[in-house]
Amino acid sequence: MKVNKNLRLIVLLREIIHDRFNLEDDKASEEEIIENVRKGIEFRGMNLWVLIFAIFIASIGLNVNSTAVIIGAMLISPLMGPIMGIGLGVGINDFEIIKKSYKNLGVAVLISVLTSTVYFLITPLSDAQSELLARTTPTIWDVFIALFGGLAGIVAATRKSISNVIPGVAIATAPMPPLCTAGFGLATGNLSFFFGAFYLFFINSVFISLATYIIVRFLKFHKKEFLDPQKEMRVKRSIITVVLITVIPSIIMAYNIVNRTFIEKNVQQFITNELNFPNTQVVSRKINFDSSRVQIEVLLLGAPAESNLIEAAKQKLPKYRLDNAKLIVKQGITEGSKVDISAIRAGVIEELYKKNEEIIKNKDKQIQLLESKIALLSQNQFPIEEISREAKVIFNSLQELSVNKSIIMNLKSNKTDTLVVAYAKFSKSVPYSERNKFNEWLKERTNSKDLRLIIN
Repeated sequence: MKVNKNLRLIVLLREIIHDRFNLEDDKASEEEIIENVRKGIEFRGMNLWVLIFAIFIASIGLNVNSTAVIIGAMLISPLMGPIMGIGLGVGINDFEIIKKSYKNLGVAVLISVLTSTVYFLITPLSDAQSELLARTTPTIWDVFIALFGGLAGIVAATRKSISNVIPGVAIATAPMPPLCTAGFGLATGNLSFFFGAFYLFFINSVFISLATYIIVRFLKFHKKEFLDPQKEMRVKRSIITVVLITVIPSIIMAYNIVNRTFIEKNVQQFITNELNFPNTQVVSRKINFDSSRVQIEVLLLGAPAESNLIEAAKQKLPKYRLDNAKLIVKQGITEGSKVDISAIRAGVIEELYKKNEEIIKNKDKQIQLLESKIALLSQNQFPIEEISREAKVIFNSLQELSVNKSIIMNLKSNKTDTLVVAYAKFSKSVPYSERNKFNEWLKERTNSKDLRLIIN
Protein backbone atom coordinates (compact mmCIF):
# COMPACT_ATOMS: atom_id res chain seq x y z
CA MET A 1 0.00 0.00 0.00
CA LYS A 2 2.80 2.37 0.95
CA VAL A 3 4.68 1.54 -2.31
CA ASN A 4 1.59 2.38 -4.39
CA LYS A 5 1.21 5.65 -2.53
CA ASN A 6 4.85 6.56 -3.23
CA LEU A 7 4.42 5.67 -6.91
CA ARG A 8 1.34 7.88 -7.20
CA LEU A 9 3.28 10.71 -5.57
CA ILE A 10 6.17 10.29 -8.03
CA VAL A 11 3.76 10.23 -10.99
CA LEU A 12 2.00 13.35 -9.70
CA LEU A 13 5.33 15.10 -9.23
CA ARG A 14 6.39 14.17 -12.77
CA GLU A 15 3.15 15.53 -14.17
CA ILE A 16 3.59 18.81 -12.29
CA ILE A 17 7.20 19.20 -13.50
CA HIS A 18 6.24 18.28 -17.07
CA ASP A 19 3.38 20.79 -17.03
CA ARG A 20 5.60 23.58 -15.69
CA PHE A 21 8.62 22.99 -17.94
CA ASN A 22 6.83 21.83 -21.08
CA LEU A 23 8.20 23.53 -24.22
CA GLU A 24 5.44 22.23 -26.51
CA ASP A 25 2.96 24.95 -25.50
CA ASP A 26 2.95 27.89 -27.94
CA LYS A 27 5.60 26.09 -30.03
CA ALA A 28 5.62 26.94 -33.72
CA SER A 29 5.80 24.21 -36.36
CA GLU A 30 9.21 22.86 -37.33
CA GLU A 31 8.85 24.23 -40.87
CA GLU A 32 8.05 27.70 -39.55
CA ILE A 33 10.98 27.68 -37.11
CA ILE A 34 13.46 26.50 -39.74
CA GLU A 35 12.18 29.07 -42.23
CA ASN A 36 12.53 31.90 -39.68
CA VAL A 37 16.11 30.89 -38.90
CA ARG A 38 16.88 30.64 -42.64
CA LYS A 39 15.69 34.23 -43.16
CA GLY A 40 18.11 35.49 -40.49
CA ILE A 41 21.10 33.67 -42.02
CA GLU A 42 21.37 35.61 -45.27
CA PHE A 43 23.52 38.75 -45.33
CA ARG A 44 22.63 40.82 -48.36
CA GLY A 45 20.70 44.01 -49.01
CA MET A 46 19.06 45.40 -45.88
CA ASN A 47 20.71 42.95 -43.45
CA LEU A 48 24.19 43.86 -44.68
CA TRP A 49 23.59 47.62 -44.44
CA VAL A 50 22.06 47.28 -40.97
CA LEU A 51 25.15 45.32 -39.91
CA ILE A 52 27.51 48.02 -41.24
CA PHE A 53 25.58 50.80 -39.49
CA ALA A 54 25.45 48.77 -36.26
CA ILE A 55 29.23 48.21 -36.43
CA PHE A 56 29.81 51.96 -36.82
CA ILE A 57 27.54 52.68 -33.86
CA ALA A 58 29.22 50.03 -31.67
CA SER A 59 32.69 51.29 -32.66
CA ILE A 60 31.73 54.83 -31.67
CA GLY A 61 30.32 53.51 -28.39
CA LEU A 62 33.56 51.64 -27.65
CA ASN A 63 35.59 54.69 -28.69
CA VAL A 64 33.77 57.14 -26.38
CA ASN A 65 33.20 54.50 -23.68
CA SER A 66 29.40 54.73 -23.84
CA THR A 67 27.61 51.59 -22.63
CA ALA A 68 24.22 52.90 -23.80
CA VAL A 69 25.45 53.35 -27.39
CA ILE A 70 26.99 49.84 -27.44
CA ILE A 71 23.73 48.32 -26.19
CA GLY A 72 21.80 50.19 -28.90
CA ALA A 73 24.12 48.82 -31.56
CA MET A 74 23.73 45.25 -30.28
CA LEU A 75 19.95 45.60 -30.38
CA ILE A 76 19.94 46.30 -34.13
CA SER A 77 22.74 43.90 -35.07
CA PRO A 78 21.64 40.86 -37.18
CA LEU A 79 24.71 38.75 -36.29
CA MET A 80 22.77 36.16 -34.29
CA GLY A 81 21.13 34.70 -37.43
CA PRO A 82 24.01 32.69 -38.98
CA ILE A 83 25.37 31.67 -35.55
CA MET A 84 22.04 30.04 -34.64
CA GLY A 85 21.83 28.67 -38.19
CA ILE A 86 24.97 26.58 -37.65
CA GLY A 87 23.50 24.94 -34.55
CA LEU A 88 20.20 24.32 -36.32
CA GLY A 89 21.91 22.78 -39.37
CA VAL A 90 23.91 20.38 -37.20
CA GLY A 91 20.79 19.53 -35.18
CA ILE A 92 18.66 18.58 -38.19
CA ASN A 93 21.47 17.08 -40.29
CA ASP A 94 21.13 19.80 -42.98
CA PHE A 95 24.54 20.48 -44.50
CA GLU A 96 23.13 23.14 -46.83
CA ILE A 97 22.08 25.30 -43.86
CA ILE A 98 25.48 24.76 -42.24
CA LYS A 99 27.35 25.82 -45.41
CA LYS A 100 25.09 28.82 -45.90
CA SER A 101 25.49 29.85 -42.25
CA TYR A 102 29.28 29.57 -42.31
CA LYS A 103 29.47 31.47 -45.59
CA ASN A 104 27.28 34.32 -44.36
CA LEU A 105 28.96 34.40 -40.95
CA GLY A 106 32.31 34.72 -42.71
CA VAL A 107 30.96 37.60 -44.82
CA ALA A 108 29.51 39.26 -41.72
CA VAL A 109 32.78 38.92 -39.78
CA LEU A 110 34.86 40.26 -42.68
CA ILE A 111 32.54 43.25 -43.23
CA SER A 112 32.40 43.94 -39.48
CA VAL A 113 36.17 43.90 -38.96
CA LEU A 114 36.81 46.01 -42.09
CA THR A 115 34.16 48.55 -41.09
CA SER A 116 35.47 48.91 -37.54
CA THR A 117 39.09 49.08 -38.81
CA VAL A 118 38.17 51.93 -41.17
CA TYR A 119 36.43 53.78 -38.33
CA PHE A 120 39.35 53.42 -35.90
CA LEU A 121 41.81 54.51 -38.61
CA ILE A 122 39.99 57.83 -39.14
CA THR A 123 38.81 58.59 -35.59
CA PRO A 124 40.85 61.19 -33.66
CA LEU A 125 40.30 59.25 -30.40
CA SER A 126 42.92 56.51 -30.14
CA ASP A 127 42.88 55.56 -26.42
CA ALA A 128 41.61 52.11 -25.43
CA GLN A 129 38.72 52.75 -23.05
CA SER A 130 37.41 50.31 -20.40
CA GLU A 131 34.49 49.12 -22.57
CA LEU A 132 36.93 48.23 -25.33
CA LEU A 133 39.47 46.59 -23.01
CA ALA A 134 36.72 44.40 -21.56
CA ARG A 135 36.39 42.69 -24.98
CA THR A 136 40.04 41.64 -25.27
CA THR A 137 40.28 38.90 -22.64
CA PRO A 138 37.57 36.19 -22.45
CA THR A 139 36.68 34.73 -19.07
CA ILE A 140 34.74 31.67 -17.94
CA TRP A 141 31.73 33.92 -17.41
CA ASP A 142 31.69 34.75 -21.14
CA VAL A 143 31.35 31.01 -21.84
CA PHE A 144 28.42 30.65 -19.44
CA ILE A 145 26.72 33.79 -20.77
CA ALA A 146 27.04 32.57 -24.37
CA LEU A 147 25.69 29.11 -23.50
CA PHE A 148 22.70 30.20 -21.42
CA GLY A 149 22.03 33.19 -23.66
CA GLY A 150 22.00 30.88 -26.68
CA LEU A 151 19.58 28.52 -24.90
CA ALA A 152 17.24 31.42 -24.17
CA GLY A 153 17.53 32.65 -27.76
CA ILE A 154 16.67 29.38 -29.50
CA VAL A 155 13.80 28.66 -27.07
CA ALA A 156 12.34 32.09 -27.92
CA ALA A 157 12.89 31.46 -31.65
CA THR A 158 10.75 28.30 -31.48
CA ARG A 159 7.66 30.16 -30.18
CA LYS A 160 4.70 31.30 -32.26
CA SER A 161 4.52 34.71 -30.64
CA ILE A 162 7.15 37.39 -31.18
CA SER A 163 9.39 37.70 -28.12
CA ASN A 164 11.82 40.34 -26.87
CA VAL A 165 14.23 37.58 -25.80
CA ILE A 166 16.35 37.63 -29.00
CA PRO A 167 17.40 41.32 -28.57
CA GLY A 168 18.17 40.54 -24.93
CA VAL A 169 20.33 37.59 -25.96
CA ALA A 170 22.16 39.81 -28.48
CA ILE A 171 22.97 42.22 -25.63
CA ALA A 172 23.92 39.56 -23.08
CA THR A 173 26.13 37.44 -25.35
CA ALA A 174 27.51 40.51 -27.18
CA PRO A 175 28.87 38.86 -30.35
CA MET A 176 29.40 42.18 -32.14
CA PRO A 177 31.59 44.40 -29.85
CA PRO A 178 34.50 41.89 -29.96
CA LEU A 179 34.58 42.27 -33.76
CA CYS A 180 34.78 46.06 -33.33
CA THR A 181 37.61 45.57 -30.84
CA ALA A 182 39.37 43.31 -33.36
CA GLY A 183 39.09 46.18 -35.86
CA PHE A 184 40.64 48.50 -33.26
CA GLY A 185 43.52 46.04 -32.86
CA LEU A 186 44.15 46.03 -36.62
CA ALA A 187 43.88 49.82 -36.89
CA THR A 188 46.35 50.42 -34.05
CA GLY A 189 48.65 47.51 -34.88
CA ASN A 190 47.91 45.82 -31.54
CA LEU A 191 47.68 42.14 -32.47
CA SER A 192 47.05 41.03 -28.86
CA PHE A 193 43.82 43.07 -28.94
CA PHE A 194 42.91 41.59 -32.33
CA PHE A 195 43.42 37.95 -31.36
CA GLY A 196 41.95 38.40 -27.87
CA ALA A 197 38.77 39.98 -29.25
CA PHE A 198 38.49 37.40 -32.03
CA TYR A 199 39.00 34.69 -29.42
CA LEU A 200 36.02 36.08 -27.46
CA PHE A 201 33.84 36.24 -30.60
CA PHE A 202 34.73 32.65 -31.49
CA ILE A 203 33.88 31.39 -27.99
CA ASN A 204 30.54 33.26 -28.03
CA SER A 205 29.64 31.90 -31.48
CA VAL A 206 30.52 28.28 -30.66
CA PHE A 207 28.52 28.16 -27.44
CA ILE A 208 25.50 29.95 -28.93
CA SER A 209 25.54 27.35 -31.73
CA LEU A 210 25.95 24.56 -29.17
CA ALA A 211 22.94 25.86 -27.23
CA THR A 212 20.89 25.94 -30.44
CA TYR A 213 21.87 22.33 -31.22
CA ILE A 214 20.91 21.20 -27.66
CA ILE A 215 17.40 22.69 -27.85
CA VAL A 216 16.82 21.44 -31.42
CA ARG A 217 17.62 17.90 -30.33
CA PHE A 218 15.66 18.30 -27.06
CA LEU A 219 12.58 19.28 -29.08
CA LYS A 220 13.17 16.22 -31.31
CA PHE A 221 13.27 18.07 -34.64
CA HIS A 222 13.13 15.67 -37.58
CA LYS A 223 16.51 15.11 -39.21
CA LYS A 224 16.87 15.57 -42.95
CA GLU A 225 16.61 12.29 -44.80
CA PHE A 226 18.41 11.36 -48.03
CA LEU A 227 17.28 8.98 -50.73
CA ASP A 228 20.87 8.26 -51.74
CA PRO A 229 22.70 6.43 -48.86
CA GLN A 230 26.12 7.41 -50.23
CA LYS A 231 25.17 11.11 -50.29
CA GLU A 232 23.82 10.81 -46.76
CA MET A 233 27.13 9.30 -45.62
CA ARG A 234 29.12 12.11 -47.32
CA VAL A 235 26.92 14.74 -45.68
CA LYS A 236 27.30 13.13 -42.24
CA ARG A 237 31.07 12.97 -42.66
CA SER A 238 31.16 16.61 -43.71
CA ILE A 239 29.06 17.64 -40.70
CA ILE A 240 31.24 15.61 -38.30
CA THR A 241 34.39 17.17 -39.82
CA VAL A 242 33.00 20.70 -39.48
CA VAL A 243 31.84 20.02 -35.91
CA LEU A 244 35.22 18.59 -34.89
CA ILE A 245 37.14 21.48 -36.47
CA THR A 246 34.93 23.92 -34.56
CA VAL A 247 34.42 22.13 -31.25
CA ILE A 248 37.93 20.79 -30.51
CA PRO A 249 39.59 24.25 -30.50
CA SER A 250 36.67 25.66 -28.50
CA ILE A 251 37.05 22.93 -25.84
CA ILE A 252 40.78 23.66 -25.57
CA MET A 253 40.04 27.40 -25.39
CA ALA A 254 37.32 26.90 -22.78
CA TYR A 255 39.73 24.81 -20.67
CA ASN A 256 42.39 27.53 -20.94
CA ILE A 257 39.84 30.18 -19.97
CA VAL A 258 38.77 28.20 -16.88
CA ASN A 259 42.40 27.61 -15.91
CA ARG A 260 43.25 31.28 -16.44
CA THR A 261 40.26 32.40 -14.36
CA PHE A 262 41.41 30.29 -11.40
CA ILE A 263 44.98 31.55 -11.72
CA GLU A 264 43.82 35.20 -11.82
CA LYS A 265 41.72 34.61 -8.71
CA ASN A 266 44.66 33.03 -6.87
CA VAL A 267 46.99 35.85 -7.93
CA GLN A 268 44.49 38.42 -6.66
CA GLN A 269 44.29 36.66 -3.28
CA PHE A 270 48.10 36.40 -3.10
CA ILE A 271 48.62 40.11 -3.81
CA THR A 272 45.92 41.16 -1.34
CA ASN A 273 47.18 38.94 1.50
CA GLU A 274 50.95 38.76 1.03
CA LEU A 275 51.97 42.07 -0.59
CA ASN A 276 50.20 44.22 1.98
CA PHE A 277 53.27 46.09 3.25
CA PRO A 278 53.06 49.10 5.63
CA ASN A 279 53.03 52.54 3.91
CA THR A 280 53.24 50.82 0.50
CA GLN A 281 50.56 50.62 -2.16
CA VAL A 282 50.14 48.16 -5.06
CA VAL A 283 49.27 50.48 -7.97
CA SER A 284 49.43 48.05 -10.88
CA ARG A 285 49.52 44.31 -11.46
CA LYS A 286 50.05 42.37 -14.66
CA ILE A 287 49.80 38.63 -15.30
CA ASN A 288 51.67 37.16 -18.28
CA PHE A 289 50.65 33.63 -19.29
CA ASP A 290 53.42 31.65 -20.95
CA SER A 291 53.34 28.01 -21.98
CA SER A 292 55.63 26.98 -19.12
CA ARG A 293 54.88 29.38 -16.26
CA VAL A 294 52.92 32.40 -15.07
CA GLN A 295 54.73 35.71 -14.59
CA ILE A 296 53.28 38.20 -12.09
CA GLU A 297 54.51 41.79 -12.36
CA VAL A 298 53.61 44.13 -9.49
CA LEU A 299 54.44 47.84 -9.14
CA LEU A 300 54.67 49.24 -5.59
CA LEU A 301 54.67 52.92 -4.66
CA GLY A 302 55.39 54.39 -1.24
CA ALA A 303 57.86 53.27 1.40
CA PRO A 304 60.21 50.65 -0.14
CA ALA A 305 59.48 47.12 1.06
CA GLU A 306 62.49 45.24 2.43
CA SER A 307 63.90 42.47 0.26
CA ASN A 308 63.44 39.83 2.97
CA LEU A 309 59.70 40.62 3.09
CA ILE A 310 59.42 40.22 -0.68
CA GLU A 311 61.37 36.93 -0.55
CA ALA A 312 59.08 35.69 2.22
CA ALA A 313 56.08 36.55 0.05
CA LYS A 314 57.59 34.60 -2.88
CA GLN A 315 57.95 31.54 -0.67
CA LYS A 316 54.18 31.61 -0.09
CA LEU A 317 53.26 31.32 -3.80
CA PRO A 318 52.69 27.52 -3.57
CA LYS A 319 50.14 28.18 -0.82
CA TYR A 320 47.99 29.87 -3.49
CA ARG A 321 48.56 27.09 -6.08
CA LEU A 322 51.06 29.27 -7.93
CA ASP A 323 53.99 26.84 -7.74
CA ASN A 324 55.31 27.64 -11.24
CA ALA A 325 54.64 31.39 -10.98
CA LYS A 326 57.43 33.95 -11.13
CA LEU A 327 56.96 37.13 -9.07
CA ILE A 328 58.56 40.37 -10.24
CA VAL A 329 58.19 43.29 -7.81
CA LYS A 330 59.05 46.80 -9.03
CA GLN A 331 59.27 49.56 -6.45
CA GLY A 332 58.85 53.19 -7.46
CA ILE A 333 59.43 54.74 -10.88
CA THR A 334 63.09 54.98 -11.82
CA GLU A 335 64.64 56.77 -14.76
CA GLY A 336 64.51 54.70 -17.90
CA SER A 337 61.95 52.25 -16.53
CA LYS A 338 59.03 51.37 -18.75
CA VAL A 339 55.82 52.14 -16.93
CA ASP A 340 52.28 51.53 -18.12
CA ILE A 341 50.65 54.81 -17.08
CA SER A 342 47.15 53.55 -17.95
CA ALA A 343 47.69 50.51 -15.70
CA ILE A 344 48.83 52.76 -12.84
CA ARG A 345 45.82 55.00 -13.36
CA ALA A 346 43.53 51.98 -13.36
CA GLY A 347 45.16 50.64 -10.19
CA VAL A 348 44.82 53.95 -8.37
CA ILE A 349 41.19 54.30 -9.47
CA GLU A 350 40.49 50.72 -8.33
CA GLU A 351 42.04 51.41 -4.91
CA LEU A 352 40.10 54.67 -4.55
CA TYR A 353 36.93 52.84 -5.50
CA LYS A 354 37.54 50.16 -2.85
CA LYS A 355 38.27 52.78 -0.17
CA ASN A 356 35.21 54.81 -1.11
CA GLU A 357 33.13 51.64 -1.08
CA GLU A 358 34.37 50.89 2.46
CA ILE A 359 33.57 54.47 3.56
CA ILE A 360 30.08 54.19 2.08
CA LYS A 361 29.50 50.87 3.87
CA ASN A 362 30.55 52.44 7.20
CA LYS A 363 28.27 55.40 6.59
CA ASP A 364 25.41 53.05 5.71
CA LYS A 365 25.93 51.28 9.04
CA GLN A 366 25.89 54.62 10.87
CA ILE A 367 22.70 55.64 9.06
CA GLN A 368 21.05 52.33 9.96
CA LEU A 369 22.07 52.81 13.61
CA LEU A 370 20.67 56.35 13.67
CA GLU A 371 17.47 55.24 11.96
CA SER A 372 17.00 52.48 14.55
CA LYS A 373 17.53 55.01 17.35
CA ILE A 374 15.05 57.42 15.78
CA ALA A 375 12.54 54.58 15.40
CA LEU A 376 13.06 53.68 19.07
CA LEU A 377 12.56 57.28 20.13
CA SER A 378 9.46 57.51 17.95
CA GLN A 379 8.03 54.47 19.69
CA ASN A 380 8.56 56.16 23.07
CA GLN A 381 6.72 59.35 22.05
CA PHE A 382 3.06 60.24 21.84
CA PRO A 383 1.34 62.79 19.57
CA ILE A 384 1.47 65.39 22.35
CA GLU A 385 0.01 68.27 20.32
CA GLU A 386 -3.05 66.25 19.35
CA ILE A 387 -3.54 64.91 22.92
CA SER A 388 -3.12 68.40 24.39
CA ARG A 389 -5.79 69.92 22.13
CA GLU A 390 -8.25 67.18 23.00
CA ALA A 391 -7.48 67.48 26.74
CA LYS A 392 -7.97 71.26 26.63
CA VAL A 393 -11.50 70.81 25.25
CA ILE A 394 -12.42 68.45 28.09
CA PHE A 395 -10.45 70.18 30.87
CA ASN A 396 -10.58 73.97 30.35
CA SER A 397 -8.12 74.86 33.12
CA LEU A 398 -5.28 72.73 31.67
CA GLN A 399 -2.18 74.87 30.91
CA GLU A 400 0.69 72.42 30.34
CA LEU A 401 0.84 68.72 29.43
CA SER A 402 3.64 66.24 28.84
CA VAL A 403 3.30 62.47 28.19
CA ASN A 404 6.32 60.18 27.69
CA LYS A 405 7.40 56.57 28.07
CA SER A 406 10.11 56.13 30.70
CA ILE A 407 12.28 53.27 31.89
CA ILE A 408 11.84 52.64 35.61
CA MET A 409 14.27 50.57 37.70
CA ASN A 410 12.87 48.45 40.52
CA LEU A 411 15.77 48.36 42.99
CA LYS A 412 14.15 45.67 45.07
CA SER A 413 13.78 43.12 42.24
CA ASN A 414 16.64 44.64 40.21
CA LYS A 415 14.45 44.66 37.07
CA THR A 416 13.48 47.37 34.61
CA ASP A 417 10.05 48.14 33.27
CA THR A 418 8.39 50.67 30.96
CA LEU A 419 6.10 53.27 32.53
CA VAL A 420 4.08 56.11 30.98
CA VAL A 421 4.61 59.32 32.94
CA ALA A 422 2.29 62.30 32.45
CA TYR A 423 2.88 65.80 33.82
CA ALA A 424 0.00 68.33 33.93
CA LYS A 425 -0.33 71.92 35.13
CA PHE A 426 -3.71 73.55 35.71
CA SER A 427 -4.57 77.22 36.15
CA LYS A 428 -6.55 76.48 39.33
CA SER A 429 -6.81 73.79 41.95
CA VAL A 430 -8.30 70.55 40.63
CA PRO A 431 -10.63 68.43 42.78
CA TYR A 432 -9.67 64.81 43.45
CA SER A 433 -12.56 63.51 41.33
CA GLU A 434 -11.38 65.60 38.36
CA ARG A 435 -7.84 64.30 38.82
CA ASN A 436 -9.10 60.71 38.66
CA LYS A 437 -11.20 61.53 35.63
CA PHE A 438 -8.19 63.13 33.88
CA ASN A 439 -5.99 60.15 34.81
CA GLU A 440 -8.49 57.62 33.39
CA TRP A 441 -8.91 59.68 30.22
CA LEU A 442 -5.11 59.76 29.65
CA LYS A 443 -4.91 55.98 30.12
CA GLU A 444 -7.58 55.44 27.45
CA ARG A 445 -6.13 58.08 25.14
CA THR A 446 -2.57 56.68 25.29
CA ASN A 447 -3.72 53.05 25.54
CA SER A 448 -1.53 52.66 28.64
CA LYS A 449 -2.57 50.58 31.62
CA ASP A 450 0.40 51.73 33.71
CA LEU A 451 0.36 55.53 33.83
CA ARG A 452 1.67 57.86 36.51
CA LEU A 453 0.10 61.32 36.60
CA ILE A 454 1.98 64.20 38.22
CA ILE A 455 -0.09 67.41 38.69
CA ASN A 456 1.44 70.75 39.53
